[in-house]
Amino acid sequence: MMRRMTSAMIVSLLIAISSPAFAGTDIDISKFPQVQKEFDDLSRQVGLAISYTPLSPAAPLGLLGFDVGVEVTAVHIDAKEQFWIDAIGGKKPPSYILFPKIHAQKGLPLGFDVGLTYAKAPGSNIGLVGGELKWAFLKGTLVTPAVAIRGDYTKLVGVNDLDLHVYGADISISKGFAFITPYAGIGEVWISSKETSDLIDLKQANLNETKGFLGVKLSFFVISFVAEADFSKVPSYSGRLNLSF
Repeated sequence: MMRRMTSAMIVSLLIAISSPAFAGTDIDISKFPQVQKEFDDLSRQVGLAISYTPLSPAAPLGLLGFDVGVEVTAVHIDAKEQFWIDAIGGKKPPSYILFPKIHAQKGLPLGFDVGLTYAKAPGSNIGLVGGELKWAFLKGTLVTPAVAIRGDYTKLVGVNDLDLHVYGADISISKGFAFITPYAGIGEVWISSKETSDLIDLKQANLNETKGFLGVKLSFFVISFVAEADFSKVPSYSGRLNLSF
């Protein structure tokens, strides 16, 4: 079952990567219509699109543990919606936004891990920086799973006149079997979005959404691969290649 799930996520990711690039589709809030609902809907989709993607099991890395790698996340947006067309100047965007990322995680004492990520959508002004703090209050054993809670934060970068922040909290569970570690989790995402343009006047959007995720980590000595699917109103599919110490 886990092999089939991993294959499905990889296929979905490859389909998204082969789709037309998000080139020439900069978000321009100064030309956005003064319709609060459209601004709220855009903020929700952008917020979920940049929300933190764990791409790691619940089990802690350990005091000397360190994962650093590159990844790509394909985010499926509602490209036919008018708020997306308005946001990018009257054009219809592709169905997927691709985020190539740099992602690093470091183990700390007492079951804590910290992580940092940076991403930029090619051909677009949409980027993000983010971080996480995870605590595995159950570290797991040979027969029992690991369980962790996480707090995370991401900020939209590169888009003028849009101050958007995303906060998240989740609980996850994982259990390793030889070199395979499947994991799953669910949490909440809080989005704070404010336009700062002098040309329009819209209220700040404060939104929250539930988000779940399923993934698997495959470890081969110092190399590991992680595949993950995130489920919300804006689903995404991710793959990550790491050096793991």
